[in-house]
Amino acid sequence: MSLNRSEKEAVISEVTSLAAKAQTLVLAEYRGITVAAMTKLRSDARGAGVTLSVLKNTLARRAVAGSAFEVGSDHMTGPLIYSFSEDAVAAAKVVAEFAKTNDKLVIRAGVYGGKVLDVNGVKQLASIPSKEVLLAQLLGLMQSPISRTARVLAALAEQRGGGAAAAEVADAAQAVPA
Repeated sequence: MSLNRSEKEAVISEVTSLAAKAQTLVLAEYRGITVAAMTKLRSDARGAGVTLSVLKNTLARRAVAGSAFEVGSDHMTGPLIYSFSEDAVAAAKVVAEFAKTNDKLVIRAGVYGGKVLDVNGVKQLASIPSKEVLLAQLLGLMQSPISRTARVLAALAEQRGGGAAAAEVADAAQAVPA
């Protein structure tokens, strides 16, 4: 189906606005994927905050011209799915996870931070934990020394037979999450 000039301009402006907000672009070839599998991929992508689009490559090249994703223009050939995400790893995670279960989806390239990523680069980006997981791990690391110190102090107070003081320190140690 051919688009007229105004429809092409609308597509270009929409993709340009997506590219302006996004941190990551993943390109994947979708040749031979069933409609049901494509619907599942789109559903997974929506749930992760990833915008998945099948675009004409010439329109996609024009839309990303002048943006950080322009470096990936050389890889925009063939039937491709364009996955944009504001989260740095979401697009790579969605596409890589789906590619594990569906061999017809072939990751071609990605762009992150103004640099082109090959297939292995996209898979490495997908293996990075999400922001929430990283923050939880950091918080756990920060709390660990404090709770250990409280437990040691409680054990010392109990050994010395501090009685009520030992009980207070033990209560304080239990109040600090591990």
